[in-house]
Amino acid sequence: MCVIKPCSAFCLVTRLRDSAAAIVRLEIPLLKVKLPDGDTLQVADGATTADVAGMISPSLARSAIAGRINHGEESEIIDLLSPLPGDCSLTILTASDKNPDSLYVLRHSAAHVMAEAVCRLFPETKLVYGPSLEDGFYYDIDLPQPISVEDFPRIEAEMSLIIKEDRPFRRYELPREEGMAKLRDEGSRYKIDNAERAEGDMLSFYVTGERRGQDFEDLCRGPHIPRTGLIRAFKVRQVSRSYYRGDINDRPLQRIYGTAFFEKSSLDEHLKRLEEAKRRDHRVIGRELDLFATSEQVGTGLVLWMPKGTIIRTEIQKYLTEEMIKLGYDMVISPQIGQLDLFRTSGHYPYYEDSQYPAMFETDRGKAIQSALQLAQHVRARGGSVTDKQHSAIVAMVTAIQEAWGPIEGLRPELPLDKLVENLYAALSTEQGYLLRPMNCPHHIRIYASRPRSYRELPVRLGEFGMVYRFEQSGEVSGMIRARGFTQDDAHLFCTADQLHIELLTTVNLTRQVLEVALGMKDYRVRVGLRDASSDKWVGSAESWHKAETAIRAAARESGVEYTEERGEAAFYGPKIDFIVRDCIGRSWQLGTVQVDYNLPERFELSYIGPDNAAHTPIMIHRAPFGSMERFVGILIEHFAGAFPLWLSPVQVGVVTVSEKSEAYAKAVHDTLKNAALRAELDVSSEKIGPKKHRFRAAKVNYILVVGEREAAERTVNVNDRDGLTLGNMTLERFIEACREEINTKGRSGVAAQG
Repeated sequence: MCVIKPCSAFCLVTRLRDSAAAIVRLEIPLLKVKLPDGDTLQVADGATTADVAGMISPSLARSAIAGRINHGEESEIIDLLSPLPGDCSLTILTASDKNPDSLYVLRHSAAHVMAEAVCRLFPETKLVYGPSLEDGFYYDIDLPQPISVEDFPRIEAEMSLIIKEDRPFRRYELPREEGMAKLRDEGSRYKIDNAERAEGDMLSFYVTGERRGQDFEDLCRGPHIPRTGLIRAFKVRQVSRSYYRGDINDRPLQRIYGTAFFEKSSLDEHLKRLEEAKRRDHRVIGRELDLFATSEQVGTGLVLWMPKGTIIRTEIQKYLTEEMIKLGYDMVISPQIGQLDLFRTSGHYPYYEDSQYPAMFETDRGKAIQSALQLAQHVRARGGSVTDKQHSAIVAMVTAIQEAWGPIEGLRPELPLDKLVENLYAALSTEQGYLLRPMNCPHHIRIYASRPRSYRELPVRLGEFGMVYRFEQSGEVSGMIRARGFTQDDAHLFCTADQLHIELLTTVNLTRQVLEVALGMKDYRVRVGLRDASSDKWVGSAESWHKAETAIRAAARESGVEYTEERGEAAFYGPKIDFIVRDCIGRSWQLGTVQVDYNLPERFELSYIGPDNAAHTPIMIHRAPFGSMERFVGILIEHFAGAFPLWLSPVQVGVVTVSEKSEAYAKAVHDTLKNAALRAELDVSSEKIGPKKHRFRAAKVNYILVVGEREAAERTVNVNDRDGLTLGNMTLERFIEACREEINTKGRSGVAAQG
């Protein structure tokens, strides 16, 4: 974002008035461009972000790198020199490390620079794709020679040369067929497949330089910064294995990660945060503190909760359950699997198919069609032309299926691959089977629909800590934070239109309470996710979406939280409010979510009898303050670096003896603590007191009670915290009471105040 400070208001007004007058005299069509401060400019049709920046001030023209435009319901970032699409709102992006949009554009361009550097050093490289990420970028490459950390300095040196040349990024477009012919001549199956998946009648390319056909160029949607010299700070960070479109049966690729900033100081700070993140890695701390485990024999992405980790999870669940019951929720339990028709009705199948475990069909016919479909999808996902061998295999399967179970309508072996996939889907649409559920909501819908409902019962609030499954690609699985099986702290509310606003407010406030009061996580932003009308991934009528978006905006506004609206971030069935939390080292995590849904109640034909004795359709709210228990606990491990607040700690108190003379009293202290429902461990070994205390501190135990002969005689305990601070002697009763206060207040007062 930029703050516009022209030389003077009179100067700006005169300049704009004279420009507009000249345009009118020439009868050039005018566009209206609304700026962030509310002012509206009139510019010529075909004007660019650079033109608007120049009209405002010379300094802004020098610092502008791109533009964020909103036109209609669409929002996008465009190149500085791309024509404005019509009347629009425009935010001029400048070279700022504080603006995520500016960094997005910079990092996309840095990915191109890195790709060129790799191609220079390794000419046999085949480029795949290179997107910008929240904290950097990557580029997937197909290269027989493995890239290693030892190659990073060479890649960075080559990037520095490209940046020093300060070459411009130039976009050009070709009609689809001409662009496809160009890519076929170049022979990269990856770029051909990417182009085939692209929408529109034109394909866009970017040249890093002025010499098209000589300088580096790449198939790309953009946007990009004006020139390479704006990349002032960058770092190649790591390399890992990946697979094209996530297909592990395809040729393995190499994914090279990097990051970039406009200023070196920002890069230095980012690298420090990465080192701190490595120290806080939940996978390392979770193993050290014995909180959770994973096992290849159990399955990738499936978390085993160890006893100490289960304590953390249980305490969180207990807290939220108590708060839900206060608000009138009913807790339910539902199966982790369901009939395919349940998910067909909801739209989860086949909507989530790419990230689901395969459906389990009941009949041999269904299983055979599924196998043929999987083969056809696999061939299609690999891109390029279908080989004779691949085509023969598909034809053989389709022919065998129809010989065994009779003709299938519209299914002919000679059909094009896309049509064959479509018809195989159609053939499966009537086959019965089961699916590991990707979401809990269809089950809760059936609980609501299990008997007739009256308006007097509404709102119905159903809560469950329900296990769901998503088949994340193996390269994307990461400990607890990205798992294939996870528990959602799910609830679904069914209410009338009159009740919607207050129920939304209550759910938003519950999420705020969980984050702020229970966990002290007050640094967050709220995102209102709305539908992108240009996409076809949404279900339901425009009228229902309008109602839902109006309700979600009103709730966000009245709750008092600061929020931003982002198109394309809605769930497929309705708009939502997401809580994006920043942890103690500045990383952002999406946690709680609240969603409004007019569509699923209609799809399932839900109803209640209103005061007019007629049937009405309820409105549904989806709500999950934590998101998933696995991910939430993984984030907490990293946020607290394993040093949990007292109410969550698996071991809250450690009792250690100075010598065997105080052993009997130490055991009595330990028993008293456990009887007081405090989680305590006892160490009466013959080791010296120093190693004993160190062991408990390494285990992140909140308080260490040292018991010697003096404490035994006085019936006191010497209280130490895990940071090494001695809080002094106090009676055991006083310590227990202080612990209870610290637990009940979630750390706002407690033992430290007693010391």
